[in-house]
Amino acid sequence: MSLTDELWSAIEPIYAEILDHPFIGGLTDGTLPREAFRHFVIQDSHYLRDYARALALCAAKAPGEQDVRAFADDAIGALAAEQGMHAEFLTAFGETAEEAAAEPVLPTTRAYTSYLLATVYGGSFAEAVAAVLPCYWIYARVGEQLLAKSSPEPLYAKWISTYGDEAFQSVVRRVLALTDRLGEEISPAERRRMVEHFTTTTRYEWMFWDAAWRGEAWPV
Repeated sequence: MSLTDELWSAIEPIYAEILDHPFIGGLTDGTLPREAFRHFVIQDSHYLRDYARALALCAAKAPGEQDVRAFADDAIGALAAEQGMHAEFLTAFGETAEEAAAEPVLPTTRAYTSYLLATVYGGSFAEAVAAVLPCYWIYARVGEQLLAKSSPEPLYAKWISTYGDEAFQSVVRRVLALTDRLGEEISPAERRRMVEHFTTTTRYEWMFWDAAWRGEAWPV
């Protein structure tokens, strides 16, 4: 079994829960409350700044020049997405990027980014790749699933098209090919750690959408 097959097999039940989540359903039928989408956009802006740092660390740890360049480009792309696409969404809410940045980082976002950065800082290159992979792969699969349906709500249709289009899908295929190359080189113990990190951050992906749906806030 290839490493990517093993990883996906480990998270298939979680992915099914993601597709079945009312946040995702509300995107496609247009019924998602705008406040839930606003929550998502603002927390995603916070998340992407730390995700870009994680990708930059992947670049620093990559043994080959091609992978160094690829992850460095992806880090820049994550920041560009935060500044570009999210700015468009925030304008629709009558807010600025500065106002969004001043909003607190909420519990699920803090937990996800803390786990992500701790794993990428402290683990091997292979472990780092496993930790950042769900944000590529889950979004690509969700975007692919939803692209045919799109949404009657223009804001939601814009989000779906970003992650369902071929440009993003090709980036994800490149990371998946790297993951399978790593699977041929690493020890069984490191492979198990990759599965653990990948499964954990996939769970955080579900939690991230669920937090927006619930309107999560700090309890005290």
